[in-house]
Amino acid sequence: MTTSPGRQRACIQQCTDQLGFILIAEAADLGVSARKMSPFERPSLSPWLRRPDEYDAIVWSHVDRAVRSVAHMSELIEWGQRCALTLVFGMPEGRQPLVVTPQADGDAIRRCMNLAYAAEQESRALSARLTSAHEALRATGRYGGGLAPFGYKKAPHSSGVGWCLAPDPETVTVVHAIVDDVHSGLSLVAIAHKLEAAGVLVPRDRHAQLQGRPTGGRRHGRDFDRFRWTAGSLSKILRTPTLMGHRVHRGKTVRDAEGSPVLIGPPLLTEAEFQALQDTLDARSNGIHPQRRATSLLIGVAHCAGCNGRMYFATRKAYAYGDYACRASARGTTCAAPAAIRAGWLDEYTVSRYREKFAVDGEVTRERLLRDGVRVTVAKGRSGGGPERLAGPDTSRLTFTVGSRP
Repeated sequence: MTTSPGRQRACIQQCTDQLGFILIAEAADLGVSARKMSPFERPSLSPWLRRPDEYDAIVWSHVDRAVRSVAHMSELIEWGQRCALTLVFGMPEGRQPLVVTPQADGDAIRRCMNLAYAAEQESRALSARLTSAHEALRATGRYGGGLAPFGYKKAPHSSGVGWCLAPDPETVTVVHAIVDDVHSGLSLVAIAHKLEAAGVLVPRDRHAQLQGRPTGGRRHGRDFDRFRWTAGSLSKILRTPTLMGHRVHRGKTVRDAEGSPVLIGPPLLTEAEFQALQDTLDARSNGIHPQRRATSLLIGVAHCAGCNGRMYFATRKAYAYGDYACRASARGTTCAAPAAIRAGWLDEYTVSRYREKFAVDGEVTRERLLRDGVRVTVAKGRSGGGPERLAGPDTSRLTFTVGSRP
């Protein structure tokens, strides 16, 4: 809930009193969008939904505090029926809350679905209005809120109306140090480790600090006190024209009617410095790359034995094929035995084992593998070896299992 938490708590307490319930706990997901995230994904609420045997009912102040999507409402009702739990939604416009018991009839469920549909439509209309407003702000170089680009912070607009962005002295120094490190030949992974060792906050955490909010948060189902630097986050910073003071939308410079860049504030790098940086980064990425697939076959299926994390498709410089590789460093963690294996080999091995297991001959898709709970775990291989290593995968490194997803 993000608006009037006190009023929502009062509504919830009123509902529990009316129904004779005892309120045992509160899950407050401040700043979490009910439109984008289902109840089963929210940091505070989801742990409770995984322990349905500890309570008899869940109370929300209103339907739109629970869900803003018909799909999410359907998922929630099915869960309530399966777990024999009562769902309660406060109705500020009425005197009685909407109660959906596990045995609720079609009328109650239809009412819930209609309210969820109305909330979904309202959310879409609000999103459209905000998009229009932000387009107007982009055209004038004003700051419309959200994560400030690294190196900048929120400041009053020179017109006296609204906000713009100004250089953040603390992170401007960091930006120039990163650029110097790139030109000196340090890899982005090495620079990320250097920033971590120095305790430099990532853009998201620095923005939170400037806003007086706690750092860290939830990502990939895990809670962090603060987020970590990765080569990917560094690349995003170094590749954006924001460094020249440009207003950027979807990765592109926003331009005025005459074709000139719309500025958000003083540039951190000159145009010449920015281009020299891009040239240095481009020089590192030259080579022959296999064509990336829109979604690799084994994403979510292949896992590294060293850290139990997902493996991702990675291009191999100067080669026409790619690998599945452990990406622990990209997640800001470390792996004691990071695994990697040629993508074509692992695809072929997995499809072959799947066809043997399920006796099918048709196309094997990622969706089918995930649906059937297929998991392939890859252990780290030995370095060195002779020509026999080019014949195919060492299957002793591979474990193929079928069952529920972990």
